[in-house]
Amino acid sequence: MSAAPDNPYDSGLDDLVRRMDPDRWLASRFVADLAARADVVALLAFNYELARVAGGVTNALMGEIRLTWWREAMEELAAGQPPRKHPAVEALAASGVDPLALARMAEARLADLEEAPFVDEAGVLAYLDATAGALAGLVAQRLDPAADPASVRAAARAYGLAGLWRLKLAGRSRLPFKWTAADLQALVAGQKTAARTELKALPIAAFPAVAVVALAGEQARGRDLSELEKKARLTWSVATGRI
Repeated sequence: MSAAPDNPYDSGLDDLVRRMDPDRWLASRFVADLAARADVVALLAFNYELARVAGGVTNALMGEIRLTWWREAMEELAAGQPPRKHPAVEALAASGVDPLALARMAEARLADLEEAPFVDEAGVLAYLDATAGALAGLVAQRLDPAADPASVRAAARAYGLAGLWRLKLAGRSRLPFKWTAADLQALVAGQKTAARTELKALPIAAFPAVAVVALAGEQARGRDLSELEKKARLTWSVATGRI
């Protein structure tokens, strides 16, 4: 499968991301260059494959085996070996994205297989930096090589925190037991404030990498946004460069 199809809307990976990661998929529609958009979709598909491992296995050993498969697939790309026969692997092989960075993302997802909650805020943020933050950084750099991954860190944390809260409400999150809705909302707000400063250094072309943070505040409050409202918020965010 080509990593840069003539029309990414016809891509199986594009359809997968549209269904399973609709917020980031919507943000990817603001990437005008079709080749860059297809590479972004490949990254989002890879992230989804990693994220779904923990919920799709009955024990930690099986999850570790699956995540190891992804890590080794990326390490093989880094070593110049042919890609494994998987659409996301083949697309990433042609994308030029650093496969060792992707291997580290797979390694970081081992934390999903643990049952004990994170001990404190530092543990949560470190996890988000290695997962949502790493993804946002790679997407930003694909959209503009001059993008500094550090400039998207707080934005990725804010969006990732909102996602972890939704999982907590569904009984599937490792957020600290003592955290209340108010604690989470305050932390998301703080990260968004930090993001507004950091994002000043982000090239305009790379902004779709973090546009989803415009949805984080409402999602952290447990509010489900309609498709129309999501589109409106994302459009405003990309147009103004604000979150």
